[in-house]
Amino acid sequence: MSHSENCIFCKIAAGSIPSRKVYEDDELFAFDDIHPWAPVHFLLIPKAHIASMAQVGPEHAALLGRMLVLAPQLALQQGCQPYPEGGFRIVVNTGALGGQEVHHMHFHVLGGPRPWLKDRPV
Repeated sequence: MSHSENCIFCKIAAGSIPSRKVYEDDELFAFDDIHPWAPVHFLLIPKAHIASMAQVGPEHAALLGRMLVLAPQLALQQGCQPYPEGGFRIVVNTGALGGQEVHHMHFHVLGGPRPWLKDRPV
């Protein structure tokens, strides 16, 4: 599994920077966002360093599938209400123009009582 020694998310997944852990297994790590935009806002990352969605290839299909299956489960555990009345949002920023600030691919999972998106970009 590749890591970047200068990547803050690699350090968080390795436990060298503290976080409020939501979930962990051999490949994935989820933790609360330190600047939440919504009542539920956590990040879901692969432990392997992948800089962004622009670097994802066919070899990452299973990993991305696991992330997309896990995200709804964690959203419900963290307090999002069930579909269809409830729900959540998954956001993946990619590159500078896509709003990506940390160059380690990550899913933002946001939800909870609204209007939490009123003054926020999508």
